[in-house]
Amino acid sequence: MIRERLARYRDRARRALMEAFREEHTPHQVGVSFGIGIFITTLPTGGLGVGLFFVFAALWSWISKPAIFASVAVLNPFVKPVVYVASFQVGSLLLGSRSIRSGQTAAESAGIAAQKLLIGNLLVAVCLSVVGYVLVAYLTRAYRRRKRRRSGTSLVSTLFGPFRRQ
Repeated sequence: MIRERLARYRDRARRALMEAFREEHTPHQVGVSFGIGIFITTLPTGGLGVGLFFVFAALWSWISKPAIFASVAVLNPFVKPVVYVASFQVGSLLLGSRSIRSGQTAAESAGIAAQKLLIGNLLVAVCLSVVGYVLVAYLTRAYRRRKRRRSGTSLVSTLFGPFRRQ
């Protein structure tokens, strides 16, 4: 069951990215769109991030809709818990290991945990979005280069094309 759901998320992300590769947007625009999507999807927005995608797509024509929405499939519900655990760990590393003491209230303890999560999450979001940008821009260029090579006409085809039967 879990394997099937992961396969669906993978296929959805692959389809969206392939659609983005075929678009008229530049590789930089596709990469930036994906990076923005990863950044917002990584943050704990509670689903409001997807609404931001629509706003961005309406405001800026350079946004690649398939690329920005592919980020939702990449950071799916199975991956998000790993992102949050990593965010908390990074936040703890940056803020120190202020542990819960017996004199603290639950609100103080929750505040410390929230600070660790949010600061770590912001750093993880920046890192993932940069990696996402670089990877998707590279893949877009590679896909388009390969497509040009396949669709390119050979010298023989160019020379003998006019003599071909119709």
